[in-house]
Amino acid sequence: MSIVDRDEVLTTEEAIQYLKISKPTFLKYVRIGRIKAIKAGKGWRVLQSELVRFLKGGETTNGI
Repeated sequence: MSIVDRDEVLTTEEAIQYLKISKPTFLKYVRIGRIKAIKAGKGWRVLQSELVRFLKGGETTNGI
């Protein structure tokens, strides 16, 4: 089963642990559009497949 078949929604904390980066760095990448995430309450939600795309160096749809 591929990662996309069971795509999970991760919290900010789960995302920074998955990427092994700091919270300020994660928030910067979200702000500049390198990682697509959705604001949910006081935190962010991001698909695990989006983090895989980010790690592979994939471009976002808006070309940033």
